[in-house]
Amino acid sequence: MALFLSENDVKNLLTVEMALEAVESAHRDLALGLAIDTPRARSRLPQTVLHILQGALPAQGVIGYKAYTSNKSGNRFLVHLFDAAMGQLKAVIEADFLGMMRTGAASGVAARWLARPDSRVAGVFGAGWQAEGHVRAICAALPLERVKVFSRKADKLAAFCQRLSDVTGVAVVPAESAEETVRGSDLVGTVTTAALPLFDASWLEPGVHINAAGSNSLIRQELSESAIRRCDLVTVDAVPTALAEAGDLLPLIEKGRLHARQLIELGEIIVGRHAGRAAAGQITLFESQGMAIQDLAVALRVLAAAESLGAGVDMPM
Repeated sequence: MALFLSENDVKNLLTVEMALEAVESAHRDLALGLAIDTPRARSRLPQTVLHILQGALPAQGVIGYKAYTSNKSGNRFLVHLFDAAMGQLKAVIEADFLGMMRTGAASGVAARWLARPDSRVAGVFGAGWQAEGHVRAICAALPLERVKVFSRKADKLAAFCQRLSDVTGVAVVPAESAEETVRGSDLVGTVTTAALPLFDASWLEPGVHINAAGSNSLIRQELSESAIRRCDLVTVDAVPTALAEAGDLLPLIEKGRLHARQLIELGEIIVGRHAGRAAAGQITLFESQGMAIQDLAVALRVLAAAESLGAGVDMPM
């Protein structure tokens, strides 16, 4: 019988370590030809948009999709997990917290593989829901001692930093400016809905790693062309998804200043097919658009935890 898991169930079950392991497994499976991921499709109405990401992790025994609606009243997320061999429904999982954690985990996995191992200071743009997952993941992935956070919503920034300091055990502090956020940082993360670049490329330190997680459409741009052109390595979660959605990269590709063949999938680095960072002074970039298989991998581990603890509600299906 299929299981229904609520937001509260997921919050009680899912840890950042589970999310990091799950997302890394999804990228590894994709690189090894053991996964299928279909780029996001959208159906648009004037008031509401339906988004669907679908895929399969046959080596992990699941196939499924995440569907969510966005509306002025909010977003609503559901992951549907099916048995890959039999096609039977395994679970329906509310996935707002799950999605936040898996989005952050993608940045954490990228930081683990691409940032310098001795990274101690991070600068993050954004103090919203998705930024929380980002900060939690990079603090779990790297030996960070300090995270500087810059946000336009200054009234909420202090509370955000205090909460994340308590959760991570790392000093998460407000930054007074965009320049302060970038200068002196070993890792820079952007988790916003910005339409224009967030910082000057000249502020980037040699050897910095950048996680860009907010630019998932042509109308969004967090990084300038000059910032991307400073990067020695440009990685993405999946090339087809990046070519469809990466608002930071598409203008350069359109102008011929960046070519699709230059984009390296994160899984290729995880399985050793590409070297990744080759020198301490290189600037590396990970552009995160989000993938169904990331959601499926995290959902599968949440389901396993729920079954072991007797959480959730049986569905009459």
